[in-house]
Amino acid sequence: MATILVVDDELGIRALLSEILSDEGHTIELAENAAQARAARERSRPDLVLLDIWMPDVDGVTLLKEWGGAGLLTMPVIMMSGHGTIDTAVEATKFGAIAFLEKPITLQKLLRAVEQALVKTAPPRPAPVAPGLPSYARTEPAAGPSLGMSAAPSGHSAGSLAGHLPASHHGNALTSEQTFELDRPLREARDAFEKSYFEFHLAKENGSMTRVAEKTGLERTHLYRKLKQLGVDLSRNKRGAGS
Repeated sequence: MATILVVDDELGIRALLSEILSDEGHTIELAENAAQARAARERSRPDLVLLDIWMPDVDGVTLLKEWGGAGLLTMPVIMMSGHGTIDTAVEATKFGAIAFLEKPITLQKLLRAVEQALVKTAPPRPAPVAPGLPSYARTEPAAGPSLGMSAAPSGHSAGSLAGHLPASHHGNALTSEQTFELDRPLREARDAFEKSYFEFHLAKENGSMTRVAEKTGLERTHLYRKLKQLGVDLSRNKRGAGS
């Protein structure tokens, strides 16, 4: 995960971006003006800066120029503005910004821009090679879990169904095999499925409520309410937990 400096004179914007990016596992530094941004950049050496253009003392483009001229533009910078124009975006790019986000910033655009910025600046990592195979035999990423039902294997009663429905999280591995008892009221069977469904996504996204909300198509408030109703244990899916 990365250290991200958010520079914006609006408290609400700083709080919102901090919440979203912290939920993604990043360390967030906050600054409300250019002076604080300079100090934070020197102190934390961020991996990425989200920089507002319109600020009361020194505007974001001027600060961007300052960093570039002093050789301090060692991290990617994404500019933000609610009043920006194409000319402003082009100017910011010319002076070293790698992207421009227009306010109000949507969740999808924010996460995509941050991910792309960090990927571009991350050092390349060699692809893993399976033992005993030549160097050109690269391992392929495992396919995502299937949501298709399979026939119940031998050993399962006619009242149960073993499907590729992700549920459990053992260590750092996700298991996609889960048995559902069908000989029960519809509501109970549905709740069991939904609990397994959400537990899988929480494990897959390392407890990130933002990612799970995006993947499942639910608002965060609705998602929290749903997980509480189903009795999903959120603590074991938090980043850094011992699970």
